[in-house]
Amino acid sequence: MFTGIVAAIGQIESIESLATPDSTAAEQAQAGLRLMIHAGELGLADVALGDSISIQGACMTAVEIEGEYFKVDVSRESLEKTVGLNRLAAVNLEKAVALSTRLGGHLVTGHIDGQGVVQRFEPVGESWLLVVRAPKNLGKFLAYKGSITVNGVSLTVNSTHDLPEGGECDFSINLIPHTIERTTLKDLKAGTRVNLEVDLIARYVERMLSHGQMPAST
Repeated sequence: MFTGIVAAIGQIESIESLATPDSTAAEQAQAGLRLMIHAGELGLADVALGDSISIQGACMTAVEIEGEYFKVDVSRESLEKTVGLNRLAAVNLEKAVALSTRLGGHLVTGHIDGQGVVQRFEPVGESWLLVVRAPKNLGKFLAYKGSITVNGVSLTVNSTHDLPEGGECDFSINLIPHTIERTTLKDLKAGTRVNLEVDLIARYVERMLSHGQMPAST
């Protein structure tokens, strides 16, 4: 479990296929990847093998740790459901929370629900306006002043606009200078795809409502 408060910007410095040397072409195409990541300011002294680390919002398991570097294995399924884990690039990092951690953002599982597409990213006064188009299946989870995770960053929805065609939903976010400085969101531009995780509580509410099983009030 995470909070969506990015602790450091890391860097994917090498990528290798998990396919074996004798794999067929089809097997190689379906193989996952092993990423070596420089942890930046994250600090790995308290991270053990098997611990979870959020990378661009996706929960991954540390399989090797050496100095300021750690490695994770990313399955082909995860690669198909996320963006930013298949290339050498800067990434948002967060360690899994401890019970004593302040919940500065919101409850984040690190399980990506889908990908959005940036529509606008531009300065407005001292802040930045970010507008993202969410796919049809995620629009129902977005609400004014609700929470959304974009590339692992816990953010507050300022407005939503359901599109009449296609059922997609545009939502806007105000980014303060601190968020721009401390995350990879500074690199966004119109057309960029981003990892989205909707609010955990909203998912449970939608599930209960869809089955008519809201608990009776006491």
